[in-house]
Amino acid sequence: MKTLYFIIAVFFIIPLFSFTSFKTVTPFVVSQETITVEGTYDGHEDYGYNFISIHDNGDEYTLTFQKVEEAVSNEFDLNSDLFIGTKFKVTYKTDTIVTKDSDGYEDENIIHTLLKLEKL
Repeated sequence: MKTLYFIIAVFFIIPLFSFTSFKTVTPFVVSQETITVEGTYDGHEDYGYNFISIHDNGDEYTLTFQKVEEAVSNEFDLNSDLFIGTKFKVTYKTDTIVTKDSDGYEDENIIHTLLKLEKL
């Protein structure tokens, strides 16, 4: 009887879980136009490069860039502390990456890409 349970588990139950747990998730990207703001460089963390900017109502907010164009990286070494506190004209784009999980629910991740920096 134990052999029968073993055969059922190996040939029917285990493959069933294997096929259902490895679903392919296909993301799609929604890109927006470029945006330009003034911001003060506040350094970098493991998750991105931070700039402090000010809303029209006077409130400060932090913009974090997960990606940086190669031209910007070549001109400004944002990994060093050299530019912390420097005010820039920042041009960037925002991509919204939408994926569906195995249950069909959508998950949105917003990625900011730094396109251009100009010292002010």
